Amino acid sequence: MSTTCEEAAEQVTRSLGFDCHDVSPVASVRNPFDLANGTMPLLELVIIAGAVWALVHAVRRLRAGDPVNLAIWCASLIYLFVTEPPLYFPEWFGLDEQYGFIFAHNVFTVQFMWDRLPLYIIAIYPALSQLVYEVVRVMGVFKHRGALVGSVLVAFVCQVFYEIFDQVGPQLKWWGWNDANTDVNHPALASVPMNSMLLFASVSFGVMTFLAVKLAGSTAPDGGPRRGWSLTWRIAVAGVLTPPSMALFGIPSGIFGGETPNVTAQAWVLGIELGLVWLAGLWILVSQVRRRDVEEPEPMTAFARIYPVVYLVAMGACWLAALPAFLDADGGITSDGTPVGSGWYTIACFAGAAATLAVLHTARRRTPVEVG
Repeated sequence: MSTTCEEAAEQVTRSLGFDCHDVSPVASVRNPFDLANGTMPLLELVIIAGAVWALVHAVRRLRAGDPVNLAIWCASLIYLFVTEPPLYFPEWFGLDEQYGFIFAHNVFTVQFMWDRLPLYIIAIYPALSQLVYEVVRVMGVFKHRGALVGSVLVAFVCQVFYEIFDQVGPQLKWWGWNDANTDVNHPALASVPMNSMLLFASVSFGVMTFLAVKLAGSTAPDGGPRRGWSLTWRIAVAGVLTPPSMALFGIPSGIFGGETPNVTAQAWVLGIELGLVWLAGLWILVSQVRRRDVEEPEPMTAFARIYPVVYLVAMGACWLAALPAFLDADGGITSDGTPVGSGWYTIACFAGAAATLAVLHTARRRTPVEVG
């Protein structure tokens, strides 16, 4: 048995259509039109292009005197490389008994690290973090209401945008969860572990944004924006401290864990926490509309205006491709043997994302458009 392909990993990767014993340890490249299904190259294109555009936009913001966009872009990659390897190979980090094997990505066009890390996954961290931060920043929430309120709204916006992607991924074989892992992957909402929904899709990006805004957004001793080493170490701290925050916010549901976890109690705790994310996010959005006559938003940027819409259209296309099999699924499993996500929660997330963009575009008086 390969040290990078233990039994649970072997079962999950074979269900995705490949053998984790027959992989490249460094990198591999495939024909994008010969992947498991046609949604995969579309996903790669939208996410990777988004990450590149996000970097260009962040550099422009830095040149304009605001380093926070670039700080979040870079911190998200540090967060990625601190978090992802232990998830793929828990035995390397002594976590196999504590967490076990959690999930595996399918093989995409460009793949790294024994084919466990697709290039688009590297890209989704900066693309998504920049999407949600820029939407909230342009609304004027950070400017008028501070880092904490802004970061709470980021957590909500990340929830609604990410879960549209998260709920359809397993059905389309973008990745596969190890359903036998009851310690981490249960309780679940349909095919998606609730721990991931709360801790990854909301808590991590909210905390990372808060840290980046407070650290990188502070004024340098000369009164100007942070630059050089002063900015670099602050970015590193924001990225490294993000994973521990997930463990901290996981304590309430973890109380009901142990050798014989009370999955029902955990589901209630995680459900209540997710409900609080929704309530807080919607309250901030509504109050932001009420404040539009007294608080001017930031100038609209091309990235904030266009990329969130492109992302939602692409995810909508993927859901349309998945819909026939989703509707014909029996017991939550399609005829291809893949688990489906929650249709109702996805609809709620689409509605939440649409409401967010409606506030972004309508809760403002005439303001200049910023390039980038």
